Amino acid sequence: MAEEETKAAVGERPAEAPRTDAQRPAGERGAGDRPRFGDRGRSGPGGGPREAGGRKFFRRKKVCKFCTEKIADINYKDYRLLGQFVAENGKIVPRRLTGVCSPHQHRLAAAIKQARNIALLPFAGRVQ
Repeated sequence: MAEEETKAAVGERPAEAPRTDAQRPAGERGAGDRPRFGDRGRSGPGGGPREAGGRKFFRRKKVCKFCTEKIADINYKDYRLLGQFVAENGKIVPRRLTGVCSPHQHRLAAAIKQARNIALLPFAGRVQ
């Protein structure tokens, strides 16, 4: 009994048996538990707006550049336009990052590949 009083005075908790999952409160995880597949720090079922430094921000929906500017065809010779959709390492940037619609992404990929073949665009990025 004297040990428990000294531990309480020092601020230590008395030793407890580890809890099982059924005894554990809903929000508490054990030391070896990992977050589940869908639990990646999102604030809701769809991800929702995240907090960045205490401020909430809203991500605007991406719209297709070719649809909004009414660009009829994607020309492989227009390397400046195509260069916007190629990453520094030379990879074609995916739709989810650029916001380009599916038909235009397919035409864009074909034009980038043609431009690479005639050396208007690089196949790979800089070598370090």
